[in-house]
Amino acid sequence: MNHSNVPDISAPVLTIDGPSGSGKGTISQLVAVRHHWHYLDSGALYRLVALAAKEAGISADDAEALATIARNLDVEFVLQPGAIATVILGGREVGDRLRTEEVGELASKIAALPGVREALFERQRQFQMAPGLVADGRDMGTTIFPGALLKIFLTASAEVRAERRYKQLMGKGFDVNLPRLLGEIRDRDARDSERSASPLRPADDAIVVDTSTMTIDQVVDHIDGLLQDRLGA
Repeated sequence: MNHSNVPDISAPVLTIDGPSGSGKGTISQLVAVRHHWHYLDSGALYRLVALAAKEAGISADDAEALATIARNLDVEFVLQPGAIATVILGGREVGDRLRTEEVGELASKIAALPGVREALFERQRQFQMAPGLVADGRDMGTTIFPGALLKIFLTASAEVRAERRYKQLMGKGFDVNLPRLLGEIRDRDARDSERSASPLRPADDAIVVDTSTMTIDQVVDHIDGLLQDRLGA
């Protein structure tokens, strides 16, 4: 990780934004592995702040202490070929601790604090390091890295995204209801696109890629081709 906390603004950045279930996490990691670039899972950062605060015994009401945690968040996303990114917080692998209901609830409260949002804005920019960065999120191309070399906005129909989420959860042994999942995805889309702070939308110069009828390999190859063109390879 870049322990100097100084971004390398000369390092190229590929941003991959999109709604829940569009495949941006999987695609971002596969592209990053292919190019041996760094990877940022921006969506995990609020949960990481929440987990760090919980382990340090810091209250959700202590806005100043939470902003300090966010500003100095010691996190690394370690990629391995074909594997999901391993999240390292303070030198220790996070594992399933990041996905507990308690951490999720705390993260939701923390995300509303302006000081934390501002601190994480700066923290995310520190991930820009040579040889390059793939940043996955909802406002990477519009807010965090507006000067990115290539901006992708992944999308898919709500029905396709619900089906993907349904299969994913069923595979993990969860009892899930497809119509309810579809309703939740539509509700989240509306919230994300209508919020005042960094609404979910493609950047003006983003390339929109609809993954509804594409395989993962097809999407990775397509984005890789676009990136190679921008890199002049």
